[in-house]
Amino acid sequence: MTPIILTPILDWLDIAGIAVFALSGAVLAARLKQTFVTMGFFALVTGVGGGTVRDLLIGAPVFWITDAWVAAICLGTALIAWFTPVQWWEGKGFAYADGAGLAAYAVLGTAKALAYGVPPVPAALMGVITGCVGGIIRDVVAGRPSIIMQPELYVTPAALSAALTVAGALAAPYLGVPEGWAWALAFACGFALRAAAIRWEWGLPSYGEDGGPSDDERA
Repeated sequence: MTPIILTPILDWLDIAGIAVFALSGAVLAARLKQTFVTMGFFALVTGVGGGTVRDLLIGAPVFWITDAWVAAICLGTALIAWFTPVQWWEGKGFAYADGAGLAAYAVLGTAKALAYGVPPVPAALMGVITGCVGGIIRDVVAGRPSIIMQPELYVTPAALSAALTVAGALAAPYLGVPEGWAWALAFACGFALRAAAIRWEWGLPSYGEDGGPSDDERA
């Protein structure tokens, strides 16, 4: 699913990210009591949204247009959601799976951007976009507040995975280690941070809560 200049490792990360995010979109549609057509639409836009924006920005062929398996995976997850009780996908277990998809997509997006010659900082941002934009589109279409509007750590784990992917790509030639190790470490660290945020409800301080001006000071 990724260019020949990347590796099968990233292909598997791509598949995992697509499946998890597509399922999250389909499950949201199920919670809203929507039709199967709507569930399929939610699965597709959630699964491919971030990668589509990334590919358009880096000048790459849009990945799911050139690979028929992507749409099939998204529609397959919609079928899974359609024929299973929504209660199966409640609770923190699914949140952990979503966190794994987030970290995988952040690594994939960054590595793909680097492979297309994007400089390190924009490449890391492409990783964050790949991991987060699909969920943003899903929430906007559903008319609900996006998770990125909450203090809960979500973008931060994606940024950590993306930054470590860039650091690994820059350091690997000097250390004499395969880039795949760096990708694995970047994924593990991003997922660990997201999992910790889910387990212990970690979040960043909101504006005005820790050092920012209070409402009275802003008035």
